[in-house]
Amino acid sequence: MAAARSALSPADLPRPGLRERKKTKTREAIRAATYGLIRQQGYAATTVEQIAERAEVSPSTVLRYFPTKEDIVLTDEYDPVMAAELAARPAGEPWSASLRHVLRKALDLGAGEEAELTRLRTRLLAEVPAVRSRMLENMSATGRVLARAIAERTGLDPAGLEVRIVSMSLVGGLMEVSRYWAEHDHEENLAELVDRALDALENGLPALREGHREDHRGCHLEGCPEGPRKG
Repeated sequence: MAAARSALSPADLPRPGLRERKKTKTREAIRAATYGLIRQQGYAATTVEQIAERAEVSPSTVLRYFPTKEDIVLTDEYDPVMAAELAARPAGEPWSASLRHVLRKALDLGAGEEAELTRLRTRLLAEVPAVRSRMLENMSATGRVLARAIAERTGLDPAGLEVRIVSMSLVGGLMEVSRYWAEHDHEENLAELVDRALDALENGLPALREGHREDHRGCHLEGCPEGPRKG
């Protein structure tokens, strides 16, 4: 089974036009200004007006690119890239393997950021209620992107209940991975935490899996497949 070409291959990506490059430059300037101010004075003290002044744009320009201050922290370019990468996986590949590949690819993209910046973003998610609340609002949009990618891959209805449950469970799980990582001072390996999250989504809680095995090895409960064993 030949692997499909990566949707992230530089040769596959068209060069953006001048207008799009200018937009990207403006977004990056706004983000850089925001993070610089947050490092200096904290999230709460940083205002849109201060961000605009440092980025050398107007406050209305900041809000045109990012409707809220929280969006500056949360918005990235990964959603469409992840969806394209998922769609490019081989049709016969197990679903769990495809997800792990795509999420590792997203981690590789994130690794391109300054490590301290990645930690700052996750720390804000863990510590600032407004950022966390906005993240919960934005999860619906990310879930819809993922649901469409799942539907294209499986032939299922993107609005179907099962597809929505899988996509939103994954998005919510990744949010909790970020919070957990920050709450534990970024000491654990992020890629390993993502693998643990996927294990939990795929197989359930470890204690329940172990209990299930115990029930089948020496079942004393009513409803065992072979009936309750007598002690």
